[in-house]
Amino acid sequence: MSAPDKILELVERFRDHQDAYRSGHYNETQVRRDFIDPMFRELGWDVDNREGYAEQYREVIHEDAIKIGKTTKAPDYCFRIGGQRKFFVEAKKPSVNLDHDMAAAFQVRRYAWTAKLSLSVLTDFEEFAVYDARIRPSKTDKAAKARTLYLTFDQYPEKWDEIAGIFHKKSILKGSFDRYVEDKKIKKGTATVDDSFLEDMESWRDALARNLALRNPGLSQRELNFAVQRIIDRIVFLRICEDRGIEPYGQLQLIQKKKDIYRKELIPIFHRADQKYNSGLFHFADERGRPTEPDKLTLDLSLDDKTLQAMLGRLYYPESPYEFSVMPAEILGHVYERFLGSVIRLTGNHRAKVEQKPEVRKAGGVYYTPSYIVDTIVKQTVGKLLHGKKPKDVEALKLCDISCGSGSFLIGAYQFLLDWYRDSYLQSKSKKDKKLIVQDMSGEWRLTTDERKRILLAHIYGVDIDPQAVETTKLSLLLKVLEGENEESLKKQMELFKTRALPDLGENIKCGNSLIGTDFYQGEQLELLDEETQYRVNAFDWHDEFPDVFKRRNPGFDAIIGNPPYIRIQNIKEWAPIEVEFYKKRYESAQKGNYDIYVVFSEKGLSLLNEQGLLGYIMPHKFFNAKYGVGIRNIIAQGKHLSQVVHFGDKQVFHDATTYTCLFFMGRTAQKTFTMQKVDDLDQWQIDGTCRSGEVPTDKLTPSEWNFVIGKGAGLFDRLSEMPVKLGDVAAKIAQGIRTSKNEVYVLDMKKELPETIQGYSKQLNDIVEIERALCSLFLQGREIKPYRVLHSGKTVVIPYRLSGSKASFIQEDELGHSYPLLYRYLFKNKSVLEGREKGRMRCPEWYAYIYPKNIEVMKSPKILVPDIADKAAFTLDENGDYAFTSGYGIVLKENTELDMKYVLGLLNSKVLDFFLKKISTTLRGGFFRYFTQYISQLPIRPIDFNDPADKARHDKMVSLVQTMLDLNKRLQAARTHDETKLLQRRITATDRAIDTLVYELYGLTAEETALVEGSA
Repeated sequence: MSAPDKILELVERFRDHQDAYRSGHYNETQVRRDFIDPMFRELGWDVDNREGYAEQYREVIHEDAIKIGKTTKAPDYCFRIGGQRKFFVEAKKPSVNLDHDMAAAFQVRRYAWTAKLSLSVLTDFEEFAVYDARIRPSKTDKAAKARTLYLTFDQYPEKWDEIAGIFHKKSILKGSFDRYVEDKKIKKGTATVDDSFLEDMESWRDALARNLALRNPGLSQRELNFAVQRIIDRIVFLRICEDRGIEPYGQLQLIQKKKDIYRKELIPIFHRADQKYNSGLFHFADERGRPTEPDKLTLDLSLDDKTLQAMLGRLYYPESPYEFSVMPAEILGHVYERFLGSVIRLTGNHRAKVEQKPEVRKAGGVYYTPSYIVDTIVKQTVGKLLHGKKPKDVEALKLCDISCGSGSFLIGAYQFLLDWYRDSYLQSKSKKDKKLIVQDMSGEWRLTTDERKRILLAHIYGVDIDPQAVETTKLSLLLKVLEGENEESLKKQMELFKTRALPDLGENIKCGNSLIGTDFYQGEQLELLDEETQYRVNAFDWHDEFPDVFKRRNPGFDAIIGNPPYIRIQNIKEWAPIEVEFYKKRYESAQKGNYDIYVVFSEKGLSLLNEQGLLGYIMPHKFFNAKYGVGIRNIIAQGKHLSQVVHFGDKQVFHDATTYTCLFFMGRTAQKTFTMQKVDDLDQWQIDGTCRSGEVPTDKLTPSEWNFVIGKGAGLFDRLSEMPVKLGDVAAKIAQGIRTSKNEVYVLDMKKELPETIQGYSKQLNDIVEIERALCSLFLQGREIKPYRVLHSGKTVVIPYRLSGSKASFIQEDELGHSYPLLYRYLFKNKSVLEGREKGRMRCPEWYAYIYPKNIEVMKSPKILVPDIADKAAFTLDENGDYAFTSGYGIVLKENTELDMKYVLGLLNSKVLDFFLKKISTTLRGGFFRYFTQYISQLPIRPIDFNDPADKARHDKMVSLVQTMLDLNKRLQAARTHDETKLLQRRITATDRAIDTLVYELYGLTAEETALVEGSA
């Protein structure tokens, strides 16, 4: 697009008077009003909020600059979409040379990096500089460091397309802004603000733990963890308050060079904070009415100055790259969530050592819930409960996160409540309501601190089994109470209400095991448990702990929200075996298979709701089809609790994780229908909620696998689902291939002897090759299984052995043709297969593994083969039982079925059954699907009436076509010329079409349904 007339006018005006503008007399406020504001209006932004949007949805926030010394503590502009920050703009007066000014560049980069934004802009209108905010800033960086675009005002007309293509509001909504960022690749290992702050916090924890353990030999491990966490929390809290103008700036910096810093300097600051804030974070003496016990441990500890000096120095400029005034609550939560994944252990000589918690290690790390997910769940639960109500109607509203972690969901819910109350009071005509809001210096309305405290105590509850997580949640909520305050405003409100600034959250946020009540201790079990086990179990009685929630007329929570932990129960057994046994007895959802703990949290959350209560979780959708999901599916189906599902398919909500999730909403009361939403474009869904949506009767909920199809294809899917014969009905067995995790495995160097675990056979491998050749089976990996063919490399072989007592010997089939149990040896080419092996051995390029397979009879039988993951149907035939296989499945038909295996193979490879499977299977990244047993066993098989000549003819025609496909594919693999290859490929395509046409006839598809299947393929 050409530059708008207004931009041309601005450029001309600046050119005509540039000498005057460059003089020091023309200040920043003037250039903002005269040039920068108009420029961004032309970029589509409502700079002055002329639309009158509510505060949380204003497009442009003009930050109130807080002067602290010579530093301005807030960016001049924050541009937002749907309340979410997109970029900052820092304005300077034209007399500043932005091309070379290092301080100005560092300032805007520091703001945006701390806020974890992608881009930031520095401009005085005369110059326009864009910075990549993902690159960590340093005071010594040149002004050009991380700069991706630099223009002068006279270039605006010719470069307007480029500017508007990135920063126009419409461009951001269409994704151009994000694409521009993605095109600017940054070096691997560049530290984001959360990575950097986490690294700092971990170094502080390590240093504090070592020093406290050294100087205080009487500390127990539990006391050490408490002390370290509490000292870090207090210092972080006070430092954040400094940058927000609530505490005197630099008070912690000033004590760095003093002596006996902890006892003489820091503890007095903590005591003053206790008098000011009244929170459990600073609670050192008994007080009437306080719900928690005071801290009688940390004030008596010894701590070296050197340890504290290093920590405090990293919190201030120039050593610190952080600007805490703009650090979002979710960034702090993200850091703490990962920080809490480790715990301090004490060694035998009372030395401190930081280790990852077993549950975190087994889960592959900690994954923080993105803020847009939190917001969506809060709107669909708390938002619905508040809709159409007035403040007096919701005084008893209680909401809870029963695995609150660092508190991200409670922070999101609290912010939603603060906004709702403020807007309600603004619309109210009541004088009493008007007294609960105040107007700040910028003219914006906000709730009084006292009202913010009341809302927090009245509505927000949380529980976590980790005491450190509980303290982190409290810290985050307390910082949220103080948001928007400064030292002066806080002082006025404290004087007005004759109270300290913060509440004690001890009665709201508690530590305990949400899943285990005190009935765990019935009988004599308590006497058998040691102290450490009792601390780990941490039984929690909901009714006793929250009497105001469960002893009212309608007992229970109005809303349960959160992200329950995802940990397979076989992993939990390693550190919490007693709890696992209790879950099996206590919860229906824990009674089938190797379940994941999130299904138990779903059952528990539902039970804690009151009659009108709502539950909203983000959790894996694997339980829709997994065997272990039958228990929770039954509970939901029986009560018709499901109200909404937002299914993300193969879209990854959690970065760096391979967990496929959904948003899952339930109500305590029965629902007639539920809303099924499927998200195809996660980015677009975040912007405007675009997805495929449909209503499904709750009558369709059953304990069996859930497959909900909406929109086009739903009718055909339902009809195919209702067919009476499934693959599982005609298959004698659907057997999984060799898995190192499911078979006995022995690994050895191919140049060495057999492992000691196989005794009695000591010959070198080279000596037994000739004997083995006669007993070889061809060996396939899943990726070598293709439609109607295998891509066997010829390099990998499987050799059978029989394990007899402690001896290994070769065997043949007996006289009846029965196979004995065998050991297979095969050559590993893929190092990743050997999970859990010693790293030193992994360097060897070739290893042999001896495996005792559970499905040996299938390996030796005629069978249909299929990989476990593929982008489309990929079934083939092993007619003579030649192949053993891994990462796939072998399908053996029942002996009494009249259906030819080739007939079934043709159906399985057809577009119709592939259409069906992709509706029920788990979608993976890259367009791949899981072809697991629970999915392929549901494939509808068209039965044949062999007494009907026409039906039998269809069967025989299919067998003939499939045989042709098998023959053509064999010839294709052997083809040696381009012309022969091309001819065979054309014949294969034609035969494949003939098979699909026959399948359409067999399944009775209409022309419309056929077009639908063809289109989806």
